[in-house]
Amino acid sequence: MTGPTDGVWILGTAQTDFARSVAREGLEVDALVAEATRDALDDAGIGAERVGVIHVGNAFGQLMTGQGHLGAMPATVDDALWGVPSARHEAACASGSIAALAAMADLESGRYDVALVLGVEVERSVPGDVAAQHLGAASWVGHEGAPRFVWPAQFSDLADEYDRRYGLDEAHLRALSAQAFAQARDNPLAQTRDWRFTDASFTADDHANPVVEGRTRRTDCSQVTDGAAAIVLASDRALRADPGLLRPGRTARIEGWGHRTVGLPLAPKLARSADDTHVLPHVRDTFRDALDRAGQGAVDDLDAVEVHDCFAMSAYMAVDHIGITAPGDAWKAVEAGELARDGRLPVNPGGGLIGGGHPVGATGVRMLADATRQVTGRAGATQVDGARRVGTLNIGGSTATTCAFVVAATEED
Repeated sequence: MTGPTDGVWILGTAQTDFARSVAREGLEVDALVAEATRDALDDAGIGAERVGVIHVGNAFGQLMTGQGHLGAMPATVDDALWGVPSARHEAACASGSIAALAAMADLESGRYDVALVLGVEVERSVPGDVAAQHLGAASWVGHEGAPRFVWPAQFSDLADEYDRRYGLDEAHLRALSAQAFAQARDNPLAQTRDWRFTDASFTADDHANPVVEGRTRRTDCSQVTDGAAAIVLASDRALRADPGLLRPGRTARIEGWGHRTVGLPLAPKLARSADDTHVLPHVRDTFRDALDRAGQGAVDDLDAVEVHDCFAMSAYMAVDHIGITAPGDAWKAVEAGELARDGRLPVNPGGGLIGGGHPVGATGVRMLADATRQVTGRAGATQVDGARRVGTLNIGGSTATTCAFVVAATEED
């Protein structure tokens, strides 16, 4: 990587309330798309007629609701988007980040000047155990065993690998979950903001915190969520033609990105890294790519990070893979309180996936939206003091697809 990525700006953001159930409200996925689209354009201060291209992240539309072809949904809900080129992207939990990368490529190539990136998922339309089975479609179906809950089992296996290589005290996983739920209480859009827990909720108490699969317990898990998030992106050319699009205190810049893809199953990933310093070196390298493209030397050059805590174990893995600690030493940062909103390097100040919610196709876009709000000082009660540069790490499946971004404040802020 050489030098920072130029020319991609975030003009506006939006997120629906992740505590909602659209089925309970008698609504469908179109309602989420319409709300996120309208709010993102309003936040950007532009009309729909300025949008040149649309990219939609969605992973499980057909399975959860029967609705596919979601690239056409923005034009369905907003006549002003009729005729605008649009495409849907699927990469499991990284679908939203892939949509953002595709939009960036469109802008950087000069094809278009303004892009709408939307991530959406409806998951509460089916019973929880059915939703879990549908989510298993992002694994190598039929080749990775058949646990009742695929992803809790996979990340339990990752915990086993950490335990084998370094030793693992599960109390540190529980602490990460407790922090996620605590930070979500200050987030007005978080799914769990009104949930209540006892001290036993974050222990090995089989009644208060039952086992889901293997070492994964209930409060180690992210949520089944209905939600959408959106960002409006613009090129340098758009800002040169219309300098009013660049609004100090509202506009952010994507400085760097990383994207790597490996095979679907977890076991070969672990076998390939047997002699590496890290359990999942491609995850480390993805985040390193984003830092390099942003011209940043290390994760400590950032002010906060959004990491993919689909489970407490994935958050624990992220800590050493993005470089906050040496491999296997994430527990030290947990015990020292370095990952809290007021810590050395805040992780998921709005609650992440565990506390905030995880509508799969929307998560990568939500991370970019939260990073933008942080660096523009608009994160409300979840604001990290003085945040000017925030990283994101978004994974799909057992890290088969990994994406990272660095978002920074503008020089005028």
